[in-house]
Parts: sequence; C-alpha cells; structure tokens
Amino acid sequence: MSTSRDPDEMREEYDFSGAVRGKYAERFAKGSNVIVLAPDVAEVFKDGQAVNDALRLLADSIREGKRAS
Repeated sequence: MSTSRDPDEMREEYDFSGAVRGKYAERFAKGSNVIVLAPDVAEVFKDGQAVNDALRLLADSIREGKRAS
C-alpha cells in the first residue's frame, strides 16, 4: 500500500545524476535583476512598482541637476 506524500514535504534523497549544471543560468541572468532591500527601506514601499517610481523620480532629479550645471 502506498502512502500519499505531502507535496510540500521533502524526500530523503533526490537523484540529480541526469541534471545539467547551469542549464538555465544564462536565460535567468538576462531576464532578472534582483535587488534585496534593507528591512527599513522595504517597510516604506508596498511593492516593486513603488520602489521603481521612487527611483525614477530620483533619477530624473539627478538628470535635471546635471543639466543645470
């Protein structure tokens, strides 16, 4: 009789003998740019869009400052 396994439960062993190291590494690197925010900064922004909006404002301000020089 087979016992049903919880899908979130890890097995004792996994067979990686047929695995290919780094198979998707290049694709992943091209399509992502992960930044980890400090906890105090993360508290201020509700999501990634809020962070991007704030950074765009900062970038615009920096660009304007360079033009005024």
